[in-house]
Amino acid sequence: MRIDSNECRAGASPSGNVPDPMKKAATPPSAKASHATDIANDAAQSVGRCWWAGNDPLYIDYHDREWGFPVRDDRRLFEKLCLEGFQAGLSWRTILGKRDAFRAGFANFEFGRVARFTQRDVERLVADAAIVRHRGKIESARNNAKRALELVDEFGSLAAYFWRFEPATSSRPKRLTRDVLAAMPTSTESMALSKDLKRRGWTFVGPTTVYAFMQAMGLVNDHVHDCATRASAQHARDVFERPR
Repeated sequence: MRIDSNECRAGASPSGNVPDPMKKAATPPSAKASHATDIANDAAQSVGRCWWAGNDPLYIDYHDREWGFPVRDDRRLFEKLCLEGFQAGLSWRTILGKRDAFRAGFANFEFGRVARFTQRDVERLVADAAIVRHRGKIESARNNAKRALELVDEFGSLAAYFWRFEPATSSRPKRLTRDVLAAMPTSTESMALSKDLKRRGWTFVGPTTVYAFMQAMGLVNDHVHDCATRASAQHARDVFERPR
């Protein structure tokens, strides 16, 4: 899920992984839309959530139960990075609403199975109106599944590879606010991870896509400081056993 500066200023919900370089700047909302998002933001703040959760039940559940909690399951890691790629140019709400359909179409993101997809599978997915029918992104998921198998061969698991890029605590902002996040669409570590993934043949893994992946999978805790979920996410990170 990406949170770009235009969305933060306008008060709209984030797209999913903090902005991707391929994603165009968000169009400023109308005054009516801005008023609606202000109401949603007030609702989120009244219960101590990050502003982007608003009052959308799907966003709220994602915010409270998933976003920012550490993950070591390879299937979930692969799924998230694929979906962040599909989000490029779209909103995260769109992708989140289609997540079950994506799982059905992509063999639950079991990357060993996705790596064996044939051109017939690609055509099946291009014709599937329940997902994002972008041929390049579908081909990318198949390619990235093959690259994921190579990472497992080298590092033992995707988790062991990805968690090598967890930022040091000393490099993180002392206090996270909406404005701080708006100005931080990438990080040194997300740029390094993006560069390494590209070197290994992965696609649709720009540094902002990768940073959003890191946010969602708990490699960083980017819940703002007045969010009630921040403490829960941090506790989960504190007791999390880093993969090796």
